[in-house]
Parts: sequence; C-alpha cells; structure tokens
Amino acid sequence: MGGMPLNDMPWWRWRAQVRSALHMLSDPVFHQETWLPGVEGYGDVTDAVYRLVEDTWLDNWSAEKYVGTVFRDSNEAALVDVAVLRVLRIMHQVGADAPVSEFMAHHAWPEAVRACRDAHARLAANDGEDPETPPRSLDVLRIMTRSG
Repeated sequence: MGGMPLNDMPWWRWRAQVRSALHMLSDPVFHQETWLPGVEGYGDVTDAVYRLVEDTWLDNWSAEKYVGTVFRDSNEAALVDVAVLRVLRIMHQVGADAPVSEFMAHHAWPEAVRACRDAHARLAANDGEDPETPPRSLDVLRIMTRSG
C-alpha cells in the first residue's frame, strides 16, 4: 500500500466504507463479472449504496461536512457528492430491492458509474493506492476496519 495510509484520517473506518462502495459502483467489469452473476462476498448495488450513506448520512447532507475527518479536501467531497446524488437518484427510481440488472439497464447508470469512478480514483490516489485494482470483498473490508 505505498503513499498515505487509509487510517491517517480521524474517521478512517467511514472512509474505508465509502471507498469500498465507490470502488464497487465504479467498475463496470466488476458489475458484469461479480454483481450480475451474484458472486458471494461482495453484496449488491443496494449494499454498496448503504455503505456509502449509512454512517455518513451523505443522503442527507454534503460530504463537505466531513472534510478533515472522512475526506481529505473539498475536491474529494465534491466528487463524492456528485456520485452519491447520481446513484441515489437511480436507486429511488428503480427501488432499493431491484436486481442489479435493473440498475445497469437504467439510462443514467453509465453517468453514475462515471461519477463513482471519478470519486473512487481521487480517494484511492490520495490514499496512495492504485485505483485500478479490483474491489476487495466485504470480508476483507471487515478485516481492514476491525478495531483493536
């Protein structure tokens, strides 16, 4: 993991959750090879959206609120805000329980994926990680964010 460690941020566990969600939402190959066939251990679109907004409440207020705690700067926050809004708009239209294929078939899905990609790439690079690596499983995320 060169560069800056993820856990140098005060609320780094929240950052890890947001990064995981953005990473999965930003990768069309991952959608085709993992989410569409229902590969175990990675959840689905709804799981990713909940990781994105559950602790942070980014569905209720701007990521700017978390600059210095979850996000390194206003540029990260702005990219996350755009991604959250685009993904949530689709989720509200297709429904939280919709199959992955309905999300992927939505006319605005490519735009949402692009916004998530922009945010994911910025956060990963700022943490000194390669944004091109495949998304980690939810088990790996749990191990990474375990306390103690």
